[in-house]
Amino acid sequence: MEPFVFFGGKGGVGKTTVSSSYAVKCAQAGHETLIVSTDPAHSVSDVFDQPFGDDARPVEGTEHLWAMQIDPDEEVTRHLDEIRQNLSEQVSAAMVGEINRQLEMAHGTPGAYEAALFDRFVDVMRSADRYDRVVFDTSPTGGTLRLLGLPDLLEQWVDRLMQKREVSIDLFEKAAVGNNDPRRVMEGDPVLARLQERKEFFEFAGRTLREDAAFFLVLNPDELSVNETERAIAELDDAELSVRGLVANKLTPEPDPDENGRGARYLRDRIATETERLDRVREEFAPPLVATIETRVSEIKGDLLTDVAAELDIETTVDPPTVTSN
Repeated sequence: MEPFVFFGGKGGVGKTTVSSSYAVKCAQAGHETLIVSTDPAHSVSDVFDQPFGDDARPVEGTEHLWAMQIDPDEEVTRHLDEIRQNLSEQVSAAMVGEINRQLEMAHGTPGAYEAALFDRFVDVMRSADRYDRVVFDTSPTGGTLRLLGLPDLLEQWVDRLMQKREVSIDLFEKAAVGNNDPRRVMEGDPVLARLQERKEFFEFAGRTLREDAAFFLVLNPDELSVNETERAIAELDDAELSVRGLVANKLTPEPDPDENGRGARYLRDRIATETERLDRVREEFAPPLVATIETRVSEIKGDLLTDVAAELDIETTVDPPTVTSN
């Protein structure tokens, strides 16, 4: 299977649990594995009882497993600071203040959040040579998926800007030197170089996500989660990214046959409702259910991760990447 594996789904469905369990499954199969999380509310630090940060660290007690926890707020700040620096180097001093004001307003917008995390995902994929498999505890959302359409747009921008740049320099130099032949058009324009760099960045991202990544969605057996999953499948399909499988998490455990109290009757009614939801998933959704995981009494961590990993019918074999960043 592809070297990069993404687990997505609406908030609270158990993405971190499932992605961490799959990472453990891959590591136990002998693959050097990195689990990457961007959800501070349900972090890999809690799952493995070990602090993680922006740099990958080995998971204690599990060979071949590494983890990193990306802070979304810090990533947005870093992303906007990089934009500020790049723009400030290309514009007049009078424009720097306006750039800073615009970026401050952009800090809290969903677009900035998604763009920053998308860049970080791609950076991790570009520098993942030491790992056989990288597991992402969050699948790209509709907003980030739309960024995959930028390479074609940037290519058109770059071509048009190069033409306008040559014309403007030609006219400027003719005006400066009269009727003499203009000097050679300046090469290495920093703005065009940056646009070209971003175009290549998105091209790499698009090809990697389409050729070297597998996507799984985690859902709970309730109507809201099932509907959200249906929309996510459509969004990924629109981006030419197919969902490999679905994981139904937090299923109600069945009471013993001899139990018939109020609690047992409630559980059976609940199970009947969940069964209807899962029947709809099986009948109407193209991706198959690759796991149905019951709710545990305690938090899933430690040895319980291995138990959940065994319930995931997801292969651990790793195919080498087909896309390189060079």
